[in-house]
Amino acid sequence: MNDSKKTVIIGATTNETRYAFMAADRLQGAGIEFVPVGIKKGTVFGKDILPLSEKPVIEKVHTVTLYIGPQNQPEWYDYILSLQPERIVFNPGTENREFEELANKKGIETVEGCTLVMLGVGTY
Repeated sequence: MNDSKKTVIIGATTNETRYAFMAADRLQGAGIEFVPVGIKKGTVFGKDILPLSEKPVIEKVHTVTLYIGPQNQPEWYDYILSLQPERIVFNPGTENREFEELANKKGIETVEGCTLVMLGVGTY
């Protein structure tokens, strides 16, 4: 398992039709360690979804990939920044200039892109 790009999926879900679920599938397929964090309980590819409301401590995070809309992000800014990721991927529909600027000020790279596409073309 490649933990050098350990990825936290914010907005993880067991719903197979959601992009957050597909991202977990692709990360697993690429051998990249992922940690699912969300508001609904469940298991994704053998990993329990950690409750976002409890702001779980996660060590050595390379990437946070967002699957929650910009309107729902502000209450989680501090938590996500506390994970000290090297980068945050703002998937389509999650773009948020305010949060991107906060992250950039902390030295965190921000990418407006699609985790699925990035994994598919090898730019992840």
